[in-house]
Amino acid sequence: MSLPNIRSLSQQEMIDFFAELGEPAYRARQTHQWLWQKHVRRFEDMTNLGKDLRSTLQAHFSLEHLEPATVQQSKDGTVKSAMRLPDGKIVESVLIPAGKRMTACVSSQVGCSLDCAFCATAALKRMRNLEPDEIYDQVVTLNRQAEEFFNQKLSNIVFMGMGEPLLNYTKVMESIAKITSPEGLGMSPKRITLSTSGVAKMMHRMAEEQVPFHLALSLHAANDDKRTQLMSINATNPLSMLAEALRHWHQATGRRVTYEFIVFKDFNDSPQDARELVEFSRIVPCKINLIEYNPIEGGSFEQTTPERFERFVGILEAAGCIVNVRRSRGKDIDAACGQLANKTH
Repeated sequence: MSLPNIRSLSQQEMIDFFAELGEPAYRARQTHQWLWQKHVRRFEDMTNLGKDLRSTLQAHFSLEHLEPATVQQSKDGTVKSAMRLPDGKIVESVLIPAGKRMTACVSSQVGCSLDCAFCATAALKRMRNLEPDEIYDQVVTLNRQAEEFFNQKLSNIVFMGMGEPLLNYTKVMESIAKITSPEGLGMSPKRITLSTSGVAKMMHRMAEEQVPFHLALSLHAANDDKRTQLMSINATNPLSMLAEALRHWHQATGRRVTYEFIVFKDFNDSPQDARELVEFSRIVPCKINLIEYNPIEGGSFEQTTPERFERFVGILEAAGCIVNVRRSRGKDIDAACGQLANKTH
């Protein structure tokens, strides 16, 4: 029988464990620091704990960590890592450099629960949810890579890798709490964005809990017929439900939303599609990230033409929308949006 992972314990559970051993509470705090701030990988390296105490910990717990199996760097600087989990499964994480901005794109599931037509990860299906420490370790690893490759620290984190974060709600929230805690990585929640395909019920829950980070919605079409063709989740979470959840979110947090919109050739790139997006953008204060489509193996969509793309942007800007054009990064190593598929494993 395998030992429990010590990193699955809360700080209080750790204090209780040490109390049962007759050890003072500060031992739990020391251990917690080794695990979450110093990222120790072996109990014997916890040098301010006695040798007997380290042996006791080793007898009661495992100390599991995620390891990069392969690391690839794109010609544009983007770094993609295939991360091996303790059970041997693989997820992919991406470090995206952009001047002083260093963004970690992390995964929340092995594979994905959803089947979006434009996304390579959907072909993997969901194998399991990631644990909080597995999500945390992706951030630690990408921060280390940012320092090694670019001599900078991470500045931002986006939950836009493999999986639907809101279908792993509790563990994702626990990971964010650890990432932002002074007793963890101490990153500002204002530097974190969670991207969802649109799970209305959990968006309402985030609003009720007034989570401190940013919300992005993968929209890609502002009418139900087209969006359902792209994303089957829209059949059960249509735009009317999402609009209600977005209003709740903005009312509760006061923060604007980001809409992600991949522009596909001859599908959602017409002036009518742009006008529908303008109308949807008026529901709550927002900004719109227009994203180049990154072709995937076996996919039926194509990237729109530069002319149609520019016309689309022009319609949005003329209507007063805040628009950012996101050019693809890491396409040559399948690290761009929608391309994460564990191809090398």
